[in-house]
Amino acid sequence: MKTTVPIYQLKRKAKLLARQTSTPLHAALDRIAVEQGYRSWSLLSAKHAETSPAEILYRSLKQGDMLLVGARPRQGKTLMALSLAIEAMKAGNSAFFFSLDYTPADILGRFRALEVEPQRFGDQFSFDCSDAINAGYMIEALETAAAGTLVVVDYLQLLDQRRENPPLADQVSTLESFARKRGLIIVFVTQIDRAYDEATKPLPDIADVRLPNPIDLSKFSRTCFLQSGSVAFRPNG
Repeated sequence: MKTTVPIYQLKRKAKLLARQTSTPLHAALDRIAVEQGYRSWSLLSAKHAETSPAEILYRSLKQGDMLLVGARPRQGKTLMALSLAIEAMKAGNSAFFFSLDYTPADILGRFRALEVEPQRFGDQFSFDCSDAINAGYMIEALETAAAGTLVVVDYLQLLDQRRENPPLADQVSTLESFARKRGLIIVFVTQIDRAYDEATKPLPDIADVRLPNPIDLSKFSRTCFLQSGSVAFRPNG
């Protein structure tokens, strides 16, 4: 699928350009817009508001899907996962965000980076950063979740960091069965192996997912990978 650039990545690039060149931010934004093929930032912003990468990806998801969202650090993978949660809530569904990495303050900051106030969604959004998060913990928390609920797991490689937790492969299989049975969409944020080299491969793919413990990657029905502002999503397999 043709790659697209999330608007938050473009804003970040414009802010950096403004600092480096002592250019007013509005001028830097327009310059970035021209690089993307638009006459001005306002036109680019309007176009992205119509069809953001998260919106396009969310429309392609179906109940029971297991999605991998992967990237190297600071490439926007958690923002993409949160954007998908926001799209689900815009569509009238609930979203759960389970994180073994972020704090409540962190996730609030991510909402603000996306220029969205979480209060807008009321009780549609639930955030949990308990150290006890694993497949069983999440299934218990999702006991009453309705079909169509989108669940973010942040992130895959931390699910079995505690010795008492089941093997990662078993947890993924359990969550796959649960998602299909209940009609949920589960989004796993995933790390990319440090051996990945952007110079030889513009975007990582499923072969680059970091796997400290073996799992069956065919359990994931779709993938989304990000790098340097580009995004690619496709069915897995």
